[in-house]
Amino acid sequence: MDINTIRTKINQLDNDLLHIFNERAALALEIGKIKKQLDLPIYDPKREKLIFDRIQKENKGPLDNSAIIRLFERVIDESRSLERTQTKGIR
Repeated sequence: MDINTIRTKINQLDNDLLHIFNERAALALEIGKIKKQLDLPIYDPKREKLIFDRIQKENKGPLDNSAIIRLFERVIDESRSLERTQTKGIR
């Protein structure tokens, strides 16, 4: 493959990631609404640990587990922030 072909594939993957990130965020908002109704905290360290454990088991590389954890920490942090701002005032 040449560089342009590879870049085209990367661009498509970026578009896929954008769609996946937004789909995940929408689901996180739904969970945030449920948590608000049940008076549950947004931050759930046990759930995050389960996510991190699961993705490390699924990781086949070439990114190592610490890189994958950092990426998921960021995604989860943004989801939490979205939940906090979007679920204010919901009962």
